[in-house]
Formats: sequence, structure tokens, C-alpha cells
Amino acid sequence: MKFDRIRVSAALAALACMVPQAAYAEESGSGAEILIPKPAEFIPALVIFLIILAVLGKLVWPSVLAMFEQREKTIADSLKEADETRAHSAEVRAQADSVIADARRQASDIVLSARSDAEKERARIVAEAHSEAEDIISKARDRAEDEMQRAYANATDTIAKTSVAIAGKIVGDVLADDPAKQRELIEKYIAEVGSLHA
Repeated sequence: MKFDRIRVSAALAALACMVPQAAYAEESGSGAEILIPKPAEFIPALVIFLIILAVLGKLVWPSVLAMFEQREKTIADSLKEADETRAHSAEVRAQADSVIADARRQASDIVLSARSDAEKERARIVAEAHSEAEDIISKARDRAEDEMQRAYANATDTIAKTSVAIAGKIVGDVLADDPAKQRELIEKYIAEVGSLHA
């Protein structure tokens, strides 16, 4: 129907071009006579118009229709491609949004994991430090106890030797001859000193 209108328009344009201009120029009479063509001019003009219309319809018109159809197809293809491109870009954007959301979630998980690991490491270091401090304190106590025992043993030995020396001077030769009595006297003295010390 669209092409029928185009044909009619083209036919009217061709008809307007074929009407002899001289007929209008020669007529200087009333206005109605100008509108009615003379049969001697009208029939050859009509025949020429129909011949030109037939030639145009056979040779030119199919090319024009093919060009219009090609143009219509090109426009339809362009619109289809634009729709496909729009759909593809929406899909790509959705994928990109998904990747970004996943990356943000993974980053959040990594931060939380790092905080948890740091807290565990801090707790381990603090526990290790407490354990080392307890070991150091325990070793220091053991050393102090050992030093006290050594000092006590040295003091006992010194006291015993001093006591023997003093007792030897006091008692004289009686104790010097009997080592068993010396030992008994030293142990008794150490026991007394130990009970006083305790």
C-alpha cells in the first residue's frame, strides 16, 4: 500500500511535467478554458505519459523498490543488532556487578580471617610469654633454693669446722683421739643450730 502511494505520486509528477507549457501560455481567455486541455495536445501527451510510466515501471521502479527493501532490511538489522548489543551489555554489566560483589565479599572474608588469625597469634604469644615467665620464675626459685641449700651446707660445714676447732680447744685431747665422739658432737650441734635456724 505504501508503494502504491509512491507510484501514484510519481505518476502525477510525471503527468504534470508532460503537460505542454505552451498551451497555457497561448490561452489568454477565461480561467475555465485553461483547465481543459485540447484533445490534439492531450492524447499525444497521455500516450507519451503511459509509455514513460511503463518504461519507468519496468526498468526503474523495481530498482527503487529493491533499494527501499534493502534500506528497510538494513534498518531492521541495525535495530536488531542494537537490541542484541543492549542485551549483551546488560548481561556483561550483571556479570561485572556479580564479580564486584564477589570480590567485596572475599575481601571482607580475608579481613575477618586476618583479624581472627592476628587475635589467635596475639593470644598464642601472650600464652607463650606467660609460660616463659612462669618457667623463668620457677627456675629462679629453684636456683634460689639451690643457692640457699648450698649456703646452708657451706654455713653448716663452716660452723661444724669452727665448732670442732672450738670444741677441740675446750675439750682438748679427749675429742681428738675419738673421731666417733667428734662426729656425734658435730651432728648434735648441727641439729641444735638447724632447729634454731628453722
